[in-house]
Amino acid sequence: MSDAQVHPSSAKETQDTVWVQEVAFIDAVPRWIAMSFVFLVFIGSWQLVTSLGLVSPIILPTPLETLNDMIFVGQNLLTGGYMLGSLWITIKEVIYGFALAIAIGFSLGVLVGETAFGEKAVMPYLVAIDTMPKVAFAPLFVAWLGFGIESKVALAAFIATFPIVVGTAAGLHSADENARMLFKTMGASRMQTLIKMKLPSGLPQVFTGLKIGAVGVMAGAITGEFLGGGKGFGELIRVAASQLNTPRVFSLILYLSLVGLALYVLVTWTQRKVVFWHKERVGAYDG
Repeated sequence: MSDAQVHPSSAKETQDTVWVQEVAFIDAVPRWIAMSFVFLVFIGSWQLVTSLGLVSPIILPTPLETLNDMIFVGQNLLTGGYMLGSLWITIKEVIYGFALAIAIGFSLGVLVGETAFGEKAVMPYLVAIDTMPKVAFAPLFVAWLGFGIESKVALAAFIATFPIVVGTAAGLHSADENARMLFKTMGASRMQTLIKMKLPSGLPQVFTGLKIGAVGVMAGAITGEFLGGGKGFGELIRVAASQLNTPRVFSLILYLSLVGLALYVLVTWTQRKVVFWHKERVGAYDG
């Protein structure tokens, strides 16, 4: 005779004593349904505002007007029109700026996170610079580097560097104290401890800084084009805005958002491949 037959209430008592995490209904909704719902609500609200005439069509075009202009821009890009060259210029500014931000941000992050000098003497200045309005530096970069791509790359890197510094320094500081003592007991050098223990354990925080930087680098490149001229998508947006062609402005912004999203997805994909043992979770439900 089994234990369940001898004690029929034992299974129920076990279930009552085992803690089970409750999942809220909103957290159990599949991602594609949640995203589709938010998108439909947004489009519906947009259409309602324009249909009721609450906002002038010059300021806010209808979703259909924006969609038609997006199709026009997409055809221009696919056929190799002038917009493709402008988009490629902006993409180069973003890629070069992000690469420069990674190089500078990671180096400064290691300096701040690994040395007392960096934490005490360098970090306060980095924080002070980051609190300054970065857009105000655009004319300076133009004056120093000219109206070419260099000034846009510099501003893009300038905006994206600080999150990478903070993420790298936080990752190095997050190393387990017991692991540090173990490496020290085994006679590992400072460089060996950094490369083999601190950096691997701090990679999740490093990639967090990279993802924040990937979001900001696009803003830096476009701001540089707004204030420093150029031939990228930022210049096309400025010209369209000056002509009150708001559907074109919206469509160009949406295409730029796709470029920024692609960069963010690339960083996220790299994180999953490199830091495969770490899984980020938001909320209580993983579905």
